Amino acid sequence: MNKNNSNRILLPSALAAAVLLALVGTPAAAQDNNNTSTTAANAKKLETVIVTGTRSANRTESSALTPIDVVSAQVLQQTGTTDLPTALARIIPSLNFPRPSAADTADTQRPAQLRGLSPDQVLVLVNGKRWHPGAMLLNNGVIGRGSQPVDLNTIPVSAIDHIEVLRDGASAQYGSDAIAGVINIILKKGAQGGDVEVSGGQYSAGDGRQWLGSANFGIPLGDDKGWMRFTVESGNEDNTNRAGPDDRSPAWEALGVNYRQGDPWVHSNNVMVNMQYDVTPDVQLYAFGHYGNRDSISPAFFRYGLNSPSPKSPLMAAYYPDGFLPLENSNSFDQSFVAGLRGTVDGWRWDVSANEGANRVSYETQDTMNFAYYHDFGYSPTVFRDGILTAGQQSFDIDIAKDLNVSWLPNALTMAFGTEYRRQTYQIAPGDLASYYVGTSGVSGGAQGFAGWQPANAVDAARHDVAEYLDFETNLTDKLGASLAVRHEDYSDFGNTTSGSISLRYDFTDSFALRGTAGTGFRAPSLGQEYFSQISSLYYAAGNAAGLTPGIYNSGLVPATSQIAQLLGAQALKPEKSRNYTFGAVWNPTDTLNLSMDVYQIYIDNRIALSGAISTTSPTVVNYLAANGVTNLDYSSVDYFTNAGDTRTRGVDFVGTWVKDLGNIGTFTTTLSANYNQNVVTSVKPNPTVLSNLGVNFVRLNRQDIEGYLANSTPRSKLILGEQYGIGNWSFNGTLTRYGRYTSYVSNIASYNPTTGVVDQTFTPKWVLDLSGSYRWQSWTFTLGVDDATDTYPDKNIASQSNNGTLPYSTFSPFGYNGAYVYGKVRYSW
Repeated sequence: MNKNNSNRILLPSALAAAVLLALVGTPAAAQDNNNTSTTAANAKKLETVIVTGTRSANRTESSALTPIDVVSAQVLQQTGTTDLPTALARIIPSLNFPRPSAADTADTQRPAQLRGLSPDQVLVLVNGKRWHPGAMLLNNGVIGRGSQPVDLNTIPVSAIDHIEVLRDGASAQYGSDAIAGVINIILKKGAQGGDVEVSGGQYSAGDGRQWLGSANFGIPLGDDKGWMRFTVESGNEDNTNRAGPDDRSPAWEALGVNYRQGDPWVHSNNVMVNMQYDVTPDVQLYAFGHYGNRDSISPAFFRYGLNSPSPKSPLMAAYYPDGFLPLENSNSFDQSFVAGLRGTVDGWRWDVSANEGANRVSYETQDTMNFAYYHDFGYSPTVFRDGILTAGQQSFDIDIAKDLNVSWLPNALTMAFGTEYRRQTYQIAPGDLASYYVGTSGVSGGAQGFAGWQPANAVDAARHDVAEYLDFETNLTDKLGASLAVRHEDYSDFGNTTSGSISLRYDFTDSFALRGTAGTGFRAPSLGQEYFSQISSLYYAAGNAAGLTPGIYNSGLVPATSQIAQLLGAQALKPEKSRNYTFGAVWNPTDTLNLSMDVYQIYIDNRIALSGAISTTSPTVVNYLAANGVTNLDYSSVDYFTNAGDTRTRGVDFVGTWVKDLGNIGTFTTTLSANYNQNVVTSVKPNPTVLSNLGVNFVRLNRQDIEGYLANSTPRSKLILGEQYGIGNWSFNGTLTRYGRYTSYVSNIASYNPTTGVVDQTFTPKWVLDLSGSYRWQSWTFTLGVDDATDTYPDKNIASQSNNGTLPYSTFSPFGYNGAYVYGKVRYSW
């Protein structure tokens, strides 16, 4: 059995054991749910009960049928970062969290991936209850392009007791979108104890100064019948900038650094409450909720002024004669509330709950202007209200379970069943007229940097889903454990589907077991993918697929059900369907050495993605659209969501943990974990016939999607070495992470031209070292640390991918490009 199943590595078991035994004193990253100063005996964690991937009341981490990582609050804090998805990416090798910049909405609601799949194919739970999606839809050239993910940054790290990450398909257990796995965030409980922490730091380059203050505390309720626990948090992050000067000529370089590439400026406030009250000895009232605000500013592309070698519009002279950098302000309000009753009756465990959550993002473009508006009216605002996006979710759940004694089974059978009603909403409110105004003069229209949503983009959509599930779990013999789950869902817009899974685990000895899972999944398109539309300004480089002269243009993303999309070959979206298989082994050769390996394969049919750009500038297309009633085009091109093709994901996770208690010398906790993951597009749907008849050069998925976004633009391998050392009041932590190769692809083979330097770029593997040390004095803990201690940067972009040197680093970098970050923390606990 895997007694501490919270770390992964990619080596055969015997080799991993040998490596682990040699690792004492080597810096590494801990991913166990043990305190760094625990003894070797405590490291076994035999009674750590898990709640993810099982509905049994006594399934422990050591006997899990599926691969689960348990990440404690201590381990999250040891990563140094105050950002939850960044912390998880430093702990779990199969989780990727890039840091895109100058990518509009992706800058402020960054996507997290599990096993290289889409961010919205991971189900996020808080205390076992479904969390709501963010309002942002990622439609630029970033990892997770086309997804509407959950915003993990809404959950304060200081509120978390531990996190359970199920690295396996779980659609049959939890819902249709758990294709890649489940992240279940468990909040701190109880009235006792608390802490106040203040942290701050800065990058070695001299920018990106950060501070965060947080408090977590509990109070008793009603003669100790219950408790209420509060978390309050406030923080600020200054922006970073790693942009370079324009390198086209000395005259361009003389203009200096005008672009910005790096993390955005962010100010955030969060409040989280978790409570429980015993109504009777067998009935509990529980509730938890969150309210948060994150105000952020990120850059668009710089607009050169009249002092440049190639002057742009003279209309900017009234406001920005030397050019300007548009700034995009995203103000996100996030709220959620869950309340329920749970209890037991004659051995039946029941739970009835209601869940409401929403994310509202108001978007504003600052320090910019609208040339067309200025041309027609003689003035232009410099601040534009671009519109408001809102995503909401409400659900009502009933869950019932009981451990039954069946005469023909040697052990109790856990039977669980339940139902869920879920309603989802999505709204787009248009911006001010000036933010999207185009006019008829031919002068570039819309706010430069980010054109606002037009009344034609406005939408108020809703759908509902009714689900029922049935789950059985037991130990068929003393050595063979099994579970079977089936779930039926009925969407108001996509109809019915049924998902199923079966898991088996056989313990050959007390220290060695094999386990495996096979299952099916189903993910309905998000409401954002169905209804989102936008006009945005993008830079098109030489040889682009749209065939446009290099420069900044407006392009339009339209719903697949819209008139123009239907005329250009779009079809109503269908759900994605998956088949997943996992097989693994767990081995504990000693009480202090725990190893596990799991190989997996996931097939996804009808994968939803953004189509390639369809140029609408040719006379043939213009005339065709006009003949069908579309006469006013605000775009140079159109794209839409489509069921683009089928994909296959193969990979392996390996985790090893070794704890050595040397008494007065101290305690070492060594971890070695890794992931190898390969995504392949196995087929692409044929192009719509209407586009072929129009002679449009169109591909449903371009080369950049097939080889890049859906395959090789995330590291194929990731390895984490970790070491924790505790002695007396001192503790020291080191994490050494190796990020494997990844590639940025040219969009189509026609533009791939080695003679002109327009080629793909493969980025070399990099090692990143994080170090920290802490001292505990009475109730105080003082920490000093440095992330990326060796000041490691990714490879710089080649010339054809650097926007003339102004954007030297790739948005695909899995660890960003900010360099070393030095920080300190002070925490008072009681």
